[in-house]
Amino acid sequence: MHKNTLFPLVPLVLGFLIVASILGVSQGQLRVGFYSKTCPNAESIIRRVVKKAVVNNPRNAAILLRLQFHDCFVEGCDGSILIKNDEDGEMKAQGNLGVAGFDIIESAKAELENLCPGIVSCADIVALAARDAVSLVRGPNYDVPTGRRDGRLSKKSLADKLPDVDDSIEVLKAKFRDKGLSDRDLVLLSGAHTIGVAACFFMQKRLYNFTPGGGSDPAINPLFLPKLKAKCPISGDVNVRIPLDWGSQNVFDLHILKNIRDGNAVLASDARLYDDQSTRQILDSYITSTPSNFNADFATAMVKMGTIGVKTGSQGEIRRVCTAVN
Repeated sequence: MHKNTLFPLVPLVLGFLIVASILGVSQGQLRVGFYSKTCPNAESIIRRVVKKAVVNNPRNAAILLRLQFHDCFVEGCDGSILIKNDEDGEMKAQGNLGVAGFDIIESAKAELENLCPGIVSCADIVALAARDAVSLVRGPNYDVPTGRRDGRLSKKSLADKLPDVDDSIEVLKAKFRDKGLSDRDLVLLSGAHTIGVAACFFMQKRLYNFTPGGGSDPAINPLFLPKLKAKCPISGDVNVRIPLDWGSQNVFDLHILKNIRDGNAVLASDARLYDDQSTRQILDSYITSTPSNFNADFATAMVKMGTIGVKTGSQGEIRRVCTAVN
């Protein structure tokens, strides 16, 4: 989930409030309202910091959403990606290229430490910030069970199995299942690419050296291929960024799924969702349903992802700063 391009900001959150399936959820020792007594203003403080960051730089919405995904897929949702560990840290892994938003999380953490020292974990700030970022781009607003504690381990080698843009659909499904996530979760969480951009770096293989046989990915719509190549020429700047959801990158909507169906996916991993009967049927079912169905299921998938490998109780710690262990 890459950085977001400019989108229209709205004064009111227009997302749906998802409560029926999430309110009161308890995942292990996680629960909605975990800080209601120990730091009752925690969620409102995080929301304010996130809103300010998105107003100042609209790209931050997608950045924060991507940050949670990359945190949860390595060592669980424990804030380990935030730890600065020289060149051996998790954030230095190849699969984490371009992941950002660390300063926003640290800003929220600093405010919370002043108000409620040693109470709110960095891992919970990451999860809540992603939720607030989604709501600011007209996505669903959902309750996040909290109570995560922070991990103490951050190693680049542990990020070797992150999902990759050039993975086959079989590999993608296996990596998600390894984390307890279903084929439906894969489709839904890939739908987060409705916002954000990708660097041309991630497009080189798909456009110019697709295997087997080389050339371009045959799944790309022939009318769309010249547009992609114009933005990402073979000898061009690999740091140039292009929208993930071509034609509707400004808001959280179903357009990304239609682009995938029509061969207009930007990322190879998104296109692969249409290679497989199971993920294709799931994707098509959302295109023909109402946006509220996708929003509700996306919120449920985000909450589910947010429980991967969580540390609770006496596990881990509450870091004083998010970039270093205590």
